[in-house]
Amino acid sequence: MSTDADLTGERTGTHSTDDALLRVENLSKHFDTGSGMLSGLTARFRDEGPSVVRAVDDVSFEIAPGQTFGLVGESGCGKSTLARTILQLLRPTEGDVYFKGQNLAELGSDELRSLRQEMQIVFQDPQSSLNPRMKVGKIIEEPMEAHGMLDEDGREEKARTLLEKVGLDRSHYRRYPHEFSGGQRQRINLARALSVDPDLVVCDEPTSALDVSVQAQVLNVMEDLQEEFGLTYLFISHDLSVIRYICDRVAVMYVGQIVELADKQALFERPQHPYTQALLGAIPVPDTRSGEVRNIVEGEVPSPSDPPSGCRFRTRCPAVIPPDSFDGDDETWEATLAYLRAVKRRKIVDTEPDAVRDTFFDDVSVGSNAEITIDESIEHVAAEEWEEAAALLVEAFESQSICAREDPVRLYRTGENDHYVGCHLQAADSRPERR
Repeated sequence: MSTDADLTGERTGTHSTDDALLRVENLSKHFDTGSGMLSGLTARFRDEGPSVVRAVDDVSFEIAPGQTFGLVGESGCGKSTLARTILQLLRPTEGDVYFKGQNLAELGSDELRSLRQEMQIVFQDPQSSLNPRMKVGKIIEEPMEAHGMLDEDGREEKARTLLEKVGLDRSHYRRYPHEFSGGQRQRINLARALSVDPDLVVCDEPTSALDVSVQAQVLNVMEDLQEEFGLTYLFISHDLSVIRYICDRVAVMYVGQIVELADKQALFERPQHPYTQALLGAIPVPDTRSGEVRNIVEGEVPSPSDPPSGCRFRTRCPAVIPPDSFDGDDETWEATLAYLRAVKRRKIVDTEPDAVRDTFFDDVSVGSNAEITIDESIEHVAAEEWEEAAALLVEAFESQSICAREDPVRLYRTGENDHYVGCHLQAADSRPERR
């Protein structure tokens, strides 16, 4: 078994079938922050009603048997919540989850319990997910006992065999979790997940807590186990090198929505969504002398309790589409967008009118309609009336863009066999012809 995987490499083998093992349709999970014991008092004190956190919002995709489906995105985008909702550890607010044709969202607790044997999860932290008071053998046997599998001797033999399968020793059966390294503990987690012969294993950041060399070893073990046991993986990670190495198909998630979904090769070689392009552009360059400019996304990730209207990435997107009423050229729109965001973030150091114009609009020909609004906003900035300046610019430019008016994730959703991109730039008629 190989233990020196190159995480920048490509997997050559893929698995595909017309029948999906797992199908997720319009799945949403919202949390009402006003459901706590003191929520009513807190809401009245803030003079506002309870807010809803849209952790997962209208997500759809399919996973074929034997496939490794990757889910990638920044921390807090909803990846782990999506995984737990798929497994019904969290009940969905809306939508359906079909596993082998059965809608999990419609099953009762007893029916779900019997199906959990076929759906297992490996958690992120290999230490906290193992009971420190139990020996490794009993940890692996616990799921088998819960599902009434084998007798005591049979469970012990299977546990010892699985320890060998994941690269450990049969004698480790009687050791405690604290006697193992992080990579070894994650192998124990894999053995526990495999003890009940599942078809689907959800891997929630299974290598993020491990050193890079140990990550490679664990990933190789996972590949070997997939081939031997015919496993299907839903693999969650924020590490693009890991995703590129182990996955066949990849979905990119942003603030609760899937914004791009494609086969791995197409996604990494021809990313189409500005967010995906930014993620790939932010990967560190090994040779610092190359002079390559990294594409860093500016601004903060929006709150899922108050996501932007339209496209959720538009508040950070470098390619927001100008409104039809904007009478400047592309260069002017880029300058206007940069100025608008600087005003919203109060990132203008010298607020003198001439200095503002020189900073953002030097050698830029501003159209007549845009110039009136920009000049008025500059006067507000000079008076340090930031909110007034931002409101003026948002009303005139940002709120009029199609990116703010319509949600592209819902508008352009297509069949899951295609390269799906939830972005208005993908529509041929969405961007007006510029001068």
